Amino acid sequence: MFFTNEILFLNEVNLMNRRTFIKRMISSGLLLIGLSSGSYYYAKHIEPKRLHIQYETIASPKIPQAFNQFRIIQFSDTHIGFHYTTEQFSQLIKNINQLHPDLIVFTGDFVDRPHQFHWNNELKELLKSLEAPHGKYWIYGNHDHGGYGTDILKNFMETADFHLLQNSHTRISVKQEEIILAGIDDAILGKPDIDGTLKSVDSNLFTILLAHEPDLAKFVKHYPVDVQLSGHSHGGQVRLPFFGHLYTPIYAKKYTIGRYQVTDDFTLFVNRGIGTTRLPFRFLCTPEIHVYQLEHKAI
Repeated sequence: MFFTNEILFLNEVNLMNRRTFIKRMISSGLLLIGLSSGSYYYAKHIEPKRLHIQYETIASPKIPQAFNQFRIIQFSDTHIGFHYTTEQFSQLIKNINQLHPDLIVFTGDFVDRPHQFHWNNELKELLKSLEAPHGKYWIYGNHDHGGYGTDILKNFMETADFHLLQNSHTRISVKQEEIILAGIDDAILGKPDIDGTLKSVDSNLFTILLAHEPDLAKFVKHYPVDVQLSGHSHGGQVRLPFFGHLYTPIYAKKYTIGRYQVTDDFTLFVNRGIGTTRLPFRFLCTPEIHVYQLEHKAI
């Protein structure tokens, strides 16, 4: 049985964490104002519109030779509608396509308030225009389930040719060789089930798991998963020199940003996302996408 009891307990304190998040982000804004009006302007109007491309190589003997230089792009936490516009999203689409991915994954939180968002054909066509010969896949984040968004977003993503991985997996094939791509439901408002997700998966196949919340790695490490790709943390959004992030949400307390070698055989990558949440600031925490290149590693 997957970590249901612990999730239920932690979700009981989630409301308190949200209040703490808002308080700390307000404090961060006040701090930026105190540092200088220039810092405040930069954190609100400049850095959130920048984009960092993080390149990572994933090497393993389990990766088939046919997947050498196979390129996966991850984007996450766009939060369109909360200080992130369709025009900005259009530029993101162009940036991703220019990188020529073989596979694209989105790890949750597409819009900020699904039930209030003005869903339009332009946004669907932009998402649909993403090009990846081996498919486009996505998982739910907590904002996707929130605001009665579960079915709204599912239907929207389907029309844009994105395939949902909700406690399920698929096989990605190149020249008759395969890897596994799996995805679990959101831990805060969904019903994650890693046992069901990996049921019947051949443990000899290289397996990548999409999980919105990075701290689920503490459970995932006990399963035959080689790599976990997550978002959710936003990297803290506001990071200070010599101090780091001021606050991250529930399930992003231990793992907040970048690459973690959780065990000898299990690696976690935490993407700091595209948009912002709660308050529209980013400071020393530029929006990013990840580009992963797979490499067969000889034993």
